[in-house]
Amino acid sequence: MSSIAIVILNWNGAEMLRRFLPSVVAHADDQTSVIVADNGSTDDSEAAVAEFPSVSWLPLPENYGFAEGYNRALSQVEADYYLLLNSDVEVTAGWLQPLRSYMDAHPEVAACQPKLLDWKEKQKFEYAGGAGGYLDRYGYPYCRGRIFSDIETDHGQYDNNVWPVLWATGAALMIRSNDWHEVGGLDGTFFAHMEEIDLCWRLRARGRGIVCIPTSHVFHVGGATLNKDNPRKTFLNFRNNLLMLYKNLPEADLRPVMRTRRALDYVAALKFLLSGETGNARAVVQARREFNRIRNNYTAARQENLHKATGNPIPEIMQKSLLWQYHIKGKKTFTRLHP
Repeated sequence: MSSIAIVILNWNGAEMLRRFLPSVVAHADDQTSVIVADNGSTDDSEAAVAEFPSVSWLPLPENYGFAEGYNRALSQVEADYYLLLNSDVEVTAGWLQPLRSYMDAHPEVAACQPKLLDWKEKQKFEYAGGAGGYLDRYGYPYCRGRIFSDIETDHGQYDNNVWPVLWATGAALMIRSNDWHEVGGLDGTFFAHMEEIDLCWRLRARGRGIVCIPTSHVFHVGGATLNKDNPRKTFLNFRNNLLMLYKNLPEADLRPVMRTRRALDYVAALKFLLSGETGNARAVVQARREFNRIRNNYTAARQENLHKATGNPIPEIMQKSLLWQYHIKGKKTFTRLHP
């Protein structure tokens, strides 16, 4: 049986650890280790973890953010599979076995996720991952079960089979350790947000599979670090999305996509401004300025990604505008986008 290291990256999350670690520990088997990697917390997180003798404490000297925090933690962990798990996730009985069994049987698949449901409204999908993630031509992410802020109720509509996706949620991402190290893990310069999409895009471009396995499900609180209206979150989402596009878009698509995104981003900033969200409007403009300032720092990463890509189209990237499909055509569920 393959070994799994469940690694929970923590920063001042003692309350979440006390609430959700019991489910993780209760549903781990003898081939699964549970590790809390701590990003320099100043609360009593270490004492909270000490309440669970089977859980290992892996301290990091400072807060490296989600991306680099995981890079540094996983460089110290040995297992067949890494399972990146948010501290605000409640797992369910038997959740690990479908993930392990599928990955063991499908070596062409690099990573997977369980179905992600909302801890607060357990019949609904959770924003951060739903039943697996996709991307449109211009870099806008969406999920089976969530388009923008429209969240579906889970009626089993995505339970028919294991489904290929472009990206698996970083809230509960299981990845082969060999694939993780082969592509260099997460981009630590992202700090947080979009880093798992960037990672999975690199894997898909190299011909590796990403799937959602709906027979496994977990419940995610979401928004535990930065809520969706926080300008810092807006800045990171816009900046990192542009960096991700620059790093991964094929050469023929780069200029036309970036031209369109420039216009769309300033429309988004104007919309924030007219809604009275001046902090978010400013964050979008700052994100674009920061992207323009540091873009050349990512040229080598872009060249490496394009060199190692198979060159084949990635079917999980929709070659249409999600904004157009959603706002103009009224397609607000995954099944309407992909009938």
